[in-house]
Amino acid sequence: MPEISLFYGIRVTMNWSEHNPPHFHVKYAEYEASILIEESVMDKGYLPNRQLKLVLAWCEMHKDELMQNWELAKDGKPLKTVEPLM
Repeated sequence: MPEISLFYGIRVTMNWSEHNPPHFHVKYAEYEASILIEESVMDKGYLPNRQLKLVLAWCEMHKDELMQNWELAKDGKPLKTVEPLM
């Protein structure tokens, strides 16, 4: 899965052959989760509370870019990097 962002040890990826609803994947240490873009909520998996809050805040800030990447992924096009949380 292509990496679209990396911050505070949190790796954010999005797959080209994904299913609806629009989401992205997050990995932090041994934890993994998928996050629904439009709702900014965790769909599956687990993240420690602090990292989950960071990811959800980042998702809210970059929702438009994430949805653009979702559309690119559906068309099999290269994904764009999304600015990390600073």
